[in-house]
Amino acid sequence: MDVAEVVVVGAGIVGALTALELCERGGEVLVLEAGEPAGGASGGPGKRGVRANGRDPRELPLARRAHELWAFMAERLDSDIGYERCGHLLLSELGGAELEVLAERQRRIGIPTEMLDRSRVRDLEPGLSELVLAGAWCATDGVADHTATTMAALAAATRLGARLRTGAVVTGVNAIGKTIRLTLQDGERLEADTCVLAANEAVRQLVEGSGLDLPIFPVLPQVLTVRPRHRSPVRHLIGHAQRPLNLKTLPSGDVMVTGGRLGRIDPDAGRGVVIESEVTANLADAAAVYPALGDAGLVSFLADRADSVSADMVPIIDSVPSGGTCLFATGWNGHGWAIAPAVAEMLAIWATTGASPAHLAPFSADRFAQSSWDTT
Repeated sequence: MDVAEVVVVGAGIVGALTALELCERGGEVLVLEAGEPAGGASGGPGKRGVRANGRDPRELPLARRAHELWAFMAERLDSDIGYERCGHLLLSELGGAELEVLAERQRRIGIPTEMLDRSRVRDLEPGLSELVLAGAWCATDGVADHTATTMAALAAATRLGARLRTGAVVTGVNAIGKTIRLTLQDGERLEADTCVLAANEAVRQLVEGSGLDLPIFPVLPQVLTVRPRHRSPVRHLIGHAQRPLNLKTLPSGDVMVTGGRLGRIDPDAGRGVVIESEVTANLADAAAVYPALGDAGLVSFLADRADSVSADMVPIIDSVPSGGTCLFATGWNGHGWAIAPAVAEMLAIWATTGASPAHLAPFSADRFAQSSWDTT
Protein backbone atom coordinates (compact mmCIF):
# COMPACT_ATOMS: atom_id res chain seq x y z
CA MET A 1 0.00 0.00 0.00
CA ASP A 2 1.40 3.38 -1.07
CA VAL A 3 1.61 5.87 1.80
CA ALA A 4 2.07 9.62 1.51
CA GLU A 5 1.93 12.57 3.85
CA VAL A 6 -0.36 14.47 1.46
CA VAL A 7 -2.28 13.23 -1.56
CA VAL A 8 -3.59 15.78 -4.07
CA VAL A 9 -6.25 14.41 -6.42
CA GLY A 10 -6.31 16.26 -9.73
CA ALA A 11 -3.48 17.74 -11.80
CA GLY A 12 -5.26 20.83 -13.08
CA ILE A 13 -4.15 24.32 -12.06
CA VAL A 14 -5.54 24.16 -8.50
CA GLY A 15 -4.10 20.71 -7.84
CA ALA A 16 -0.73 21.59 -9.40
CA LEU A 17 -0.33 24.85 -7.47
CA THR A 18 -1.54 23.27 -4.23
CA ALA A 19 1.06 20.51 -4.63
CA LEU A 20 3.72 23.17 -5.21
CA GLU A 21 2.62 25.19 -2.16
CA LEU A 22 2.76 22.07 0.04
CA CYS A 23 6.19 21.06 -1.29
CA GLU A 24 7.48 24.57 -0.61
CA ARG A 25 6.33 24.06 2.98
CA GLY A 26 8.33 20.84 3.20
CA GLY A 27 5.48 18.41 2.60
CA GLU A 28 5.76 14.97 1.03
CA VAL A 29 3.21 15.12 -1.80
CA LEU A 30 1.71 12.56 -4.16
CA VAL A 31 -0.41 13.90 -7.05
CA LEU A 32 -2.97 11.53 -8.60
CA GLU A 33 -4.39 12.36 -12.02
CA ALA A 34 -7.05 10.25 -13.75
CA GLY A 35 -5.97 11.30 -17.23
CA GLU A 36 -3.13 13.61 -18.17
CA PRO A 37 -2.10 16.89 -16.50
CA ALA A 38 -4.01 19.92 -17.83
CA GLY A 39 -6.31 17.49 -19.64
CA GLY A 40 -9.48 19.21 -18.45
CA ALA A 41 -10.51 22.82 -17.88
CA SER A 42 -6.91 23.85 -17.08
CA GLY A 43 -5.78 23.07 -20.64
CA GLY A 44 -6.85 23.82 -24.17
CA PRO A 45 -6.24 26.46 -26.82
CA GLY A 46 -5.35 30.10 -26.35
CA LYS A 47 -4.95 31.91 -23.05
CA ARG A 48 -7.23 32.24 -20.04
CA GLY A 49 -8.27 35.53 -18.47
CA VAL A 50 -6.67 36.51 -15.17
CA ARG A 51 -9.27 38.99 -13.99
CA ALA A 52 -10.79 40.48 -10.88
CA ASN A 53 -13.12 42.81 -12.78
CA GLY A 54 -16.78 41.85 -12.51
CA ARG A 55 -16.32 39.00 -10.05
CA ASP A 56 -18.77 37.94 -7.38
CA PRO A 57 -18.03 40.03 -4.24
CA ARG A 58 -17.12 36.87 -2.33
CA GLU A 59 -14.30 36.17 -4.76
CA LEU A 60 -12.71 39.62 -4.65
CA PRO A 61 -10.32 39.07 -1.70
CA LEU A 62 -8.98 35.94 -3.40
CA ALA A 63 -8.73 37.80 -6.72
CA ARG A 64 -6.73 40.60 -5.09
CA ARG A 65 -4.32 38.12 -3.49
CA ALA A 66 -4.09 36.13 -6.72
CA HIS A 67 -3.03 39.28 -8.62
CA GLU A 68 -0.13 39.63 -6.19
CA LEU A 69 0.90 36.01 -6.80
CA TRP A 70 0.48 36.16 -10.60
CA ALA A 71 2.90 39.09 -10.74
CA PHE A 72 5.87 36.85 -9.99
CA MET A 73 4.46 33.48 -11.12
CA ALA A 74 6.74 33.12 -14.15
CA GLU A 75 9.80 33.70 -11.96
CA ARG A 76 8.50 31.33 -9.31
CA LEU A 77 7.87 28.57 -11.85
CA ASP A 78 11.02 29.41 -13.85
CA SER A 79 8.98 29.22 -17.04
CA ASP A 80 7.40 31.40 -19.69
CA ILE A 81 3.71 31.08 -18.89
CA GLY A 82 2.48 33.79 -21.25
CA TYR A 83 1.29 36.03 -18.42
CA GLU A 84 0.68 39.67 -19.25
CA ARG A 85 -1.33 42.47 -17.71
CA CYS A 86 -3.24 43.70 -20.72
CA GLY A 87 -6.18 45.03 -18.69
CA HIS A 88 -9.85 43.97 -18.62
CA LEU A 89 -12.71 46.14 -19.86
CA LEU A 90 -16.23 45.22 -18.76
CA LEU A 91 -18.72 46.72 -21.22
CA SER A 92 -22.29 47.88 -20.66
CA GLU A 93 -25.07 48.76 -23.07
CA LEU A 94 -27.26 50.13 -20.24
CA GLY A 95 -25.02 52.97 -19.07
CA GLY A 96 -22.66 53.29 -16.13
CA ALA A 97 -24.91 53.11 -13.07
CA GLU A 98 -24.64 49.35 -12.48
CA LEU A 99 -20.93 49.37 -13.25
CA GLU A 100 -20.25 52.22 -10.83
CA VAL A 101 -21.50 50.08 -7.94
CA LEU A 102 -19.24 47.26 -9.09
CA ALA A 103 -16.23 49.57 -9.54
CA GLU A 104 -16.61 51.13 -6.11
CA ARG A 105 -16.87 47.70 -4.47
CA GLN A 106 -13.67 46.60 -6.19
CA ARG A 107 -11.81 49.79 -5.29
CA ARG A 108 -12.75 49.38 -1.63
CA ILE A 109 -11.10 45.99 -1.52
CA GLY A 110 -7.92 47.18 -3.23
CA ILE A 111 -8.59 46.31 -6.88
CA PRO A 112 -8.03 49.47 -8.96
CA THR A 113 -11.07 50.00 -11.17
CA GLU A 114 -11.95 53.03 -13.27
CA MET A 115 -15.32 53.99 -14.71
CA LEU A 116 -15.28 55.06 -18.36
CA ASP A 117 -18.00 56.87 -20.30
CA ARG A 118 -18.74 56.05 -23.94
CA SER A 119 -16.02 58.39 -25.21
CA ARG A 120 -13.27 57.06 -22.94
CA VAL A 121 -14.31 53.47 -23.62
CA ARG A 122 -13.59 54.11 -27.29
CA ASP A 123 -10.20 55.58 -26.47
CA LEU A 124 -9.30 52.06 -25.34
CA GLU A 125 -11.41 50.17 -27.89
CA PRO A 126 -12.07 52.24 -31.05
CA GLY A 127 -13.73 49.29 -32.78
CA LEU A 128 -16.74 49.12 -30.46
CA SER A 129 -20.25 49.56 -31.82
CA GLU A 130 -22.53 52.41 -30.82
CA LEU A 131 -24.45 50.01 -28.56
CA VAL A 132 -21.76 50.25 -25.87
CA LEU A 133 -22.40 53.15 -23.49
CA ALA A 134 -19.90 52.66 -20.67
CA GLY A 135 -17.24 50.39 -19.24
CA ALA A 136 -15.39 49.42 -16.06
CA TRP A 137 -11.63 49.26 -16.60
CA CYS A 138 -9.24 47.19 -14.47
CA ALA A 139 -5.68 47.71 -15.73
CA THR A 140 -4.16 45.03 -13.47
CA ASP A 141 -6.16 42.20 -15.08
CA GLY A 142 -4.62 40.13 -17.83
CA VAL A 143 -4.14 36.70 -19.40
CA ALA A 144 -1.93 33.63 -19.05
CA ASP A 145 -1.39 30.43 -20.99
CA HIS A 146 -3.34 27.90 -18.93
CA THR A 147 -1.69 24.76 -20.29
CA ALA A 148 1.83 26.18 -19.93
CA THR A 149 1.14 27.43 -16.41
CA THR A 150 -0.35 24.16 -15.20
CA MET A 151 2.51 22.11 -16.62
CA ALA A 152 5.11 24.51 -15.22
CA ALA A 153 3.53 24.33 -11.75
CA LEU A 154 3.66 20.53 -11.83
CA ALA A 155 7.26 20.61 -12.99
CA ALA A 156 8.17 22.99 -10.17
CA ALA A 157 6.46 20.72 -7.64
CA THR A 158 8.26 17.62 -8.92
CA ARG A 159 11.60 19.45 -8.69
CA LEU A 160 10.80 19.86 -5.00
CA GLY A 161 10.03 16.16 -4.59
CA ALA A 162 6.35 15.75 -5.48
CA ARG A 163 5.42 12.45 -7.14
CA LEU A 164 2.95 12.43 -10.04
CA ARG A 165 0.92 9.38 -11.05
CA THR A 166 -1.19 9.67 -14.20
CA GLY A 167 -3.94 7.25 -15.14
CA ALA A 168 -4.74 6.97 -11.43
CA VAL A 169 -8.55 7.04 -11.22
CA VAL A 170 -9.69 7.56 -7.63
CA THR A 171 -13.08 5.97 -6.95
CA GLY A 172 -13.37 6.30 -3.18
CA VAL A 173 -12.12 8.46 -0.31
CA ASN A 174 -12.75 7.46 3.30
CA ALA A 175 -11.41 8.38 6.72
CA ILE A 176 -10.05 5.56 8.88
CA GLY A 177 -9.48 7.30 12.17
CA LYS A 178 -7.20 10.22 11.31
CA THR A 179 -5.92 8.51 8.15
CA ILE A 180 -7.39 9.17 4.71
CA ARG A 181 -7.71 6.03 2.59
CA LEU A 182 -8.12 6.34 -1.17
CA THR A 183 -9.28 3.53 -3.43
CA LEU A 184 -8.27 3.45 -7.09
CA GLN A 185 -10.25 2.00 -9.97
CA ASP A 186 -7.92 -0.99 -10.19
CA GLY A 187 -8.50 -1.81 -6.51
CA GLU A 188 -5.24 -0.35 -5.22
CA ARG A 189 -5.45 1.47 -1.91
CA LEU A 190 -3.39 4.40 -0.71
CA GLU A 191 -3.16 6.13 2.66
CA ALA A 192 -2.41 9.73 3.52
CA ASP A 193 -2.40 11.98 6.54
CA THR A 194 -4.00 14.73 4.46
CA CYS A 195 -5.90 14.76 1.19
CA VAL A 196 -6.85 17.63 -1.12
CA LEU A 197 -9.52 16.87 -3.72
CA ALA A 198 -9.07 19.20 -6.70
CA ALA A 199 -10.55 17.05 -9.44
CA ASN A 200 -13.19 19.54 -10.60
CA GLU A 201 -16.55 17.90 -11.35
CA ALA A 202 -15.33 14.50 -10.04
CA VAL A 203 -15.19 15.88 -6.49
CA ARG A 204 -18.91 15.41 -5.94
CA GLN A 205 -18.65 11.66 -6.44
CA LEU A 206 -15.52 11.40 -4.30
CA VAL A 207 -17.15 12.99 -1.23
CA GLU A 208 -20.45 11.10 -1.48
CA GLY A 209 -19.02 8.33 0.70
CA SER A 210 -18.84 10.85 3.55
CA GLY A 211 -22.53 11.64 3.26
CA LEU A 212 -22.11 14.88 1.32
CA ASP A 213 -24.29 15.84 -1.64
CA LEU A 214 -22.59 18.84 -3.22
CA PRO A 215 -24.88 20.98 -5.40
CA ILE A 216 -22.62 20.96 -8.46
CA PHE A 217 -22.94 19.60 -11.97
CA PRO A 218 -20.64 19.39 -15.01
CA VAL A 219 -20.86 21.72 -18.00
CA LEU A 220 -19.02 21.99 -21.31
CA PRO A 221 -18.03 25.62 -21.97
CA GLN A 222 -17.97 26.63 -25.62
CA VAL A 223 -14.72 28.08 -27.04
CA LEU A 224 -14.68 29.65 -30.50
CA THR A 225 -11.77 31.11 -32.46
CA VAL A 226 -12.42 33.51 -35.33
CA ARG A 227 -10.11 35.17 -37.85
CA PRO A 228 -10.93 38.83 -38.62
CA ARG A 229 -10.75 39.86 -42.27
CA HIS A 230 -8.30 42.58 -41.26
CA ARG A 231 -6.46 43.28 -38.01
CA SER A 232 -8.28 42.24 -34.83
CA PRO A 233 -10.37 45.12 -33.43
CA VAL A 234 -10.08 43.72 -29.88
CA ARG A 235 -7.22 45.42 -28.05
CA HIS A 236 -7.76 44.26 -24.47
CA LEU A 237 -9.42 41.49 -22.47
CA ILE A 238 -13.16 42.12 -22.92
CA GLY A 239 -16.21 41.13 -20.91
CA HIS A 240 -19.83 42.23 -21.13
CA ALA A 241 -22.30 43.01 -18.35
CA GLN A 242 -25.42 42.08 -20.34
CA ARG A 243 -24.27 39.56 -22.95
CA PRO A 244 -22.64 36.14 -22.33
CA LEU A 245 -19.56 37.35 -24.17
CA ASN A 246 -15.81 37.39 -23.51
CA LEU A 247 -13.25 38.31 -26.14
CA LYS A 248 -9.48 38.29 -26.36
CA THR A 249 -7.00 38.57 -29.22
CA LEU A 250 -4.55 35.68 -29.40
CA PRO A 251 -0.86 36.03 -30.35
CA SER A 252 -1.80 34.70 -33.82
CA GLY A 253 -4.15 37.64 -34.37
CA ASP A 254 -7.21 35.42 -34.16
CA VAL A 255 -9.91 36.30 -31.61
CA MET A 256 -11.14 33.88 -28.95
CA VAL A 257 -14.89 34.14 -28.31
CA THR A 258 -16.27 32.67 -25.09
CA GLY A 259 -18.63 33.84 -22.37
CA GLY A 260 -20.48 30.93 -20.85
CA ARG A 261 -22.41 29.40 -23.73
CA LEU A 262 -22.35 25.62 -23.46
CA GLY A 263 -21.95 22.54 -25.60
CA ARG A 264 -23.38 19.07 -25.07
CA ILE A 265 -22.24 15.48 -24.82
CA ASP A 266 -22.41 13.54 -28.08
CA PRO A 267 -23.45 10.04 -26.92
CA ASP A 268 -22.15 8.42 -30.10
CA ALA A 269 -18.74 10.09 -30.04
CA GLY A 270 -18.56 10.02 -26.24
CA ARG A 271 -17.24 13.59 -26.05
CA GLY A 272 -18.38 17.16 -25.82
CA VAL A 273 -19.44 19.02 -28.97
CA VAL A 274 -20.74 22.50 -29.71
CA ILE A 275 -24.40 23.28 -30.34
CA GLU A 276 -24.84 25.07 -33.66
CA SER A 277 -27.39 27.57 -32.34
CA GLU A 278 -25.04 28.52 -29.48
CA VAL A 279 -22.17 29.06 -31.90
CA THR A 280 -24.41 31.31 -34.01
CA ALA A 281 -25.54 33.28 -30.94
CA ASN A 282 -21.96 33.75 -29.69
CA LEU A 283 -20.82 35.04 -33.09
CA ALA A 284 -23.83 37.36 -33.32
CA ASP A 285 -23.03 38.89 -29.93
CA ALA A 286 -19.40 39.39 -30.94
CA ALA A 287 -20.43 41.12 -34.17
CA ALA A 288 -22.97 43.31 -32.36
CA VAL A 289 -20.26 44.61 -30.04
CA TYR A 290 -17.42 44.70 -32.60
CA PRO A 291 -18.90 45.16 -36.11
CA ALA A 292 -15.55 44.26 -37.71
CA LEU A 293 -16.05 40.71 -36.45
CA GLY A 294 -19.24 40.36 -38.49
CA ASP A 295 -17.39 38.84 -41.43
CA ALA A 296 -14.69 37.05 -39.43
CA GLY A 297 -14.04 33.46 -40.42
CA LEU A 298 -14.72 30.69 -37.92
CA VAL A 299 -11.39 28.91 -37.34
CA SER A 300 -12.25 26.47 -34.55
CA PHE A 301 -15.15 25.54 -32.28
CA LEU A 302 -14.81 23.35 -29.20
CA ALA A 303 -16.78 22.30 -26.15
CA ASP A 304 -14.64 19.37 -25.05
CA ARG A 305 -13.33 20.36 -21.61
CA ALA A 306 -15.69 19.97 -18.69
CA ASP A 307 -15.95 22.46 -15.86
CA SER A 308 -18.13 22.29 -12.75
CA VAL A 309 -20.94 24.68 -11.82
CA SER A 310 -22.35 25.19 -8.34
CA ALA A 311 -25.92 26.03 -7.39
CA ASP A 312 -25.09 29.70 -6.71
CA MET A 313 -22.34 30.08 -9.35
CA VAL A 314 -19.58 30.47 -6.74
CA PRO A 315 -16.89 27.87 -5.92
CA ILE A 316 -17.24 25.44 -3.02
CA ILE A 317 -14.09 25.07 -0.89
CA ASP A 318 -14.45 23.12 2.34
CA SER A 319 -13.46 20.04 4.30
CA VAL A 320 -15.05 16.60 4.47
CA PRO A 321 -16.54 16.04 7.96
CA SER A 322 -14.36 13.13 9.07
CA GLY A 323 -11.63 12.22 11.48
CA GLY A 324 -8.88 13.07 9.03
CA THR A 325 -7.97 16.20 7.08
CA CYS A 326 -9.63 15.98 3.69
CA LEU A 327 -10.18 19.26 1.85
CA PHE A 328 -11.95 19.82 -1.44
CA ALA A 329 -12.36 22.60 -4.01
CA THR A 330 -14.85 22.48 -6.87
CA GLY A 331 -17.74 24.31 -8.57
CA TRP A 332 -15.48 26.75 -10.40
CA ASN A 333 -18.14 28.13 -12.75
CA GLY A 334 -15.40 29.25 -15.11
CA HIS A 335 -13.96 31.43 -12.31
CA GLY A 336 -11.26 29.12 -11.02
CA TRP A 337 -8.34 29.98 -13.26
CA ALA A 338 -7.61 33.55 -12.14
CA ILE A 339 -8.00 32.87 -8.41
CA ALA A 340 -6.18 29.51 -8.47
CA PRO A 341 -2.89 30.80 -6.98
CA ALA A 342 -4.71 32.25 -3.97
CA VAL A 343 -6.95 29.19 -3.57
CA ALA A 344 -3.89 26.91 -3.61
CA GLU A 345 -2.14 29.07 -1.03
CA MET A 346 -5.17 28.94 1.27
CA LEU A 347 -5.61 25.18 0.85
CA ALA A 348 -1.95 24.64 1.74
CA ILE A 349 -2.30 26.81 4.84
CA TRP A 350 -5.40 24.86 5.86
CA ALA A 351 -3.73 21.50 5.20
CA THR A 352 -0.63 22.35 7.21
CA THR A 353 -2.19 24.25 10.13
CA GLY A 354 -5.58 22.57 10.41
CA ALA A 355 -7.29 25.97 10.44
CA SER A 356 -9.46 27.28 7.63
CA PRO A 357 -8.26 30.72 6.40
CA ALA A 358 -10.80 33.51 6.71
CA HIS A 359 -10.67 34.15 2.95
CA LEU A 360 -12.26 30.73 2.37
CA ALA A 361 -15.21 31.22 4.76
CA PRO A 362 -17.58 32.50 2.02
CA PHE A 363 -17.01 29.31 0.03
CA SER A 364 -18.09 26.88 2.72
CA ALA A 365 -20.69 24.32 1.70
CA ASP A 366 -22.68 25.34 4.78
CA ARG A 367 -24.12 28.23 2.78
CA PHE A 368 -26.44 25.82 0.98
CA ALA A 369 -29.75 24.63 2.36
CA GLN A 370 -29.69 21.48 4.49
CA SER A 371 -31.58 19.65 1.77
CA SER A 372 -28.64 20.19 -0.57
CA TRP A 373 -25.94 19.55 2.03
CA ASP A 374 -26.94 16.69 4.27
CA THR A 375 -24.24 15.17 6.46
CA THR A 376 -26.57 13.16 8.67
